Amino acid sequence: MLRFHIITLFPEACDAYLNASVLGRARTNKKISVDYRNPRDFVALPADKKGNAFAYKKVDERPYGGGPGMVMTALPIVRAVKKSLARRKGKIALVWFSPSAPAFTNVEADKLAKFDDVVLVSGRYEGIDERAFSILKSFGTVKNYSVGAATLTGAEIPAMAIIDAVTRRIPGVLGKDESVEERRTASPAVYTRPESLTWEGKTYKVPTVLLTGNHALIEDWKNKKKKV
Repeated sequence: MLRFHIITLFPEACDAYLNASVLGRARTNKKISVDYRNPRDFVALPADKKGNAFAYKKVDERPYGGGPGMVMTALPIVRAVKKSLARRKGKIALVWFSPSAPAFTNVEADKLAKFDDVVLVSGRYEGIDERAFSILKSFGTVKNYSVGAATLTGAEIPAMAIIDAVTRRIPGVLGKDESVEERRTASPAVYTRPESLTWEGKTYKVPTVLLTGNHALIEDWKNKKKKV
C-alpha cells in the first residue's frame, strides 16, 4: 500500500475529493492511505506578558528582507513531517511545490508510484521558510514540482492532483492497465450515444470513421487528433 501524507493547514479542503470515486475506492481497498498533519498541532500556545495563553497557534511570520504577506515558519512543518514518518523505513519521497519548479508529468507520477511513503508539503501565504526544505532533505528523496505556471492560494490542489495521478498507476486501482489513458491511443475528442443529435435546429453527428468498426482506421484517426 502506498501511503500519502499531506502537510496542510486545511485538511478539510482535501478529504471530500480524496474520498470520492476512484480515489475513495483505492482507500477502501487499501491500495493507498492518506493522512493529514496540521502544522498548527506542532506549535505551543503562545502567552501574553501575564502568562495567559492565546487561543491561536501562530505558524507564520513576516519575511526577513521585507516584502508583502507572511511566510510559514520552518519548525512546525518539519515536526509535522517527522510525525508523519515515525517508524517508516521504506522509500520516502518529500514533495513541495513552486510555480517555477519543473512540471509534474506522467513520467514523474510513475516514479512516485514506486515509493512507500509520499509526503506532500502544502504551503500557504508567501511560501515556507527555506530552512524547512534544507532540514527535510535528510528525511528522504526530495521532489519539487509545478502543476502549472499559475500561482494558487495554497498547494492543496496540486497535492490532490499528484495523489490522483499517482494512484491511477497502482495495479488494480483502475481494473485494467490500459485504462490509464496515456498508455493507450486516446483522442482528445470523444463521442457516445446517440449517433446523431440536434440542438436548436442544427444536427451534430459522430464522425463516420468511429462507426466503421475498422480498428486500424480508428487508431489512425485518434493519432491524428492527438497531434492537432
